[in-house]
Amino acid sequence: MSLADYLTESAEVLRCSASAVSQEAMDGAIDATVRALSAGKPLLVCGNGGSASDAMHIAGELVGRFLLQRRALPVICLAENPATLTAWSNDHGFETVFSRQVEAFGSEGAVLFGISTSGTSPNIVCALAKARQMGMVTIALTGEGGGKLAPLADWLLAVPSRHTPLIQQVHLCLYHYFCCEIERRIFASQVA
Repeated sequence: MSLADYLTESAEVLRCSASAVSQEAMDGAIDATVRALSAGKPLLVCGNGGSASDAMHIAGELVGRFLLQRRALPVICLAENPATLTAWSNDHGFETVFSRQVEAFGSEGAVLFGISTSGTSPNIVCALAKARQMGMVTIALTGEGGGKLAPLADWLLAVPSRHTPLIQQVHLCLYHYFCCEIERRIFASQVA
């Protein structure tokens, strides 16, 4: 495959996502997160592998800044603490490594944002199930169909592809929009 072919395929998945990813679901996810953050409730974000990096990226944009100079927001990436990840996984298993942290840091009215290109990652599924049990809002960023996360997500953002690298490329666009809109909606009065 040539570079031009790969970029063309990437552009096609992005183009299809413009109509396949629901604006209503994105707005619902953003509104729920704005409500939580404005009330001092945290946004928890989790994923595995490349999606763990995406979770860290989201936390970095919102704790730091995306486009505006403003106060920090309470966003925690559940994949960032290697001591917690390895201790819990070693003693109890990797499947519950994120749900344990949801129990620690989550609360009713907070938000959990789970990222899984397949929608079937067991530890993300367990985390969303725990968040639901605790009265949290759940957002899932996935590939086509949403997999096992679809019925656990209050807001499903599913990219219409089953090809992991292409899904991840669109995930970046979607969560950048998410961060941009959260910042704009919370700090609109600071925009000149």
